[in-house]
Amino acid sequence: MQSITPTQPTSKFALWAGRIITALAVLFFIFDGVTKVIKVPQVIEASAQLGYTENQTVGIGMLLLVCTLIYLLPQTAILGAILLTGYMGGAIATHVQAESGLFPISFSAIFGVLVWLGIYLREPRLHALMPLKKSE
Repeated sequence: MQSITPTQPTSKFALWAGRIITALAVLFFIFDGVTKVIKVPQVIEASAQLGYTENQTVGIGMLLLVCTLIYLLPQTAILGAILLTGYMGGAIATHVQAESGLFPISFSAIFGVLVWLGIYLREPRLHALMPLKKSE
């Protein structure tokens, strides 16, 4: 299937900025997912304070790792971004419900934005869908 909208190539700076932002987000997601799956005591305790059982925390960690893997694959990166956006939305909702304060809510929102910023800078086809400036 060919694209109807012509796309301009991404600059080297934007491509590398997108790769770096994506790498930082992915490293955080992998760290977060693995600490949940291997049941790090501090993570299990923090999750319990938010109302999640140990088994739920492990499941959430596995879900995060799968979504991150989908995001890492170029063929499914946009689907991965959508899934990670939903995941981060759930994190925001959890922190709002638990009245965790502004930092955990903002942190989750920032990582949701980083997911899209990273892929937007790397993927010129998204520029047609989400233009940041008027096309000429």
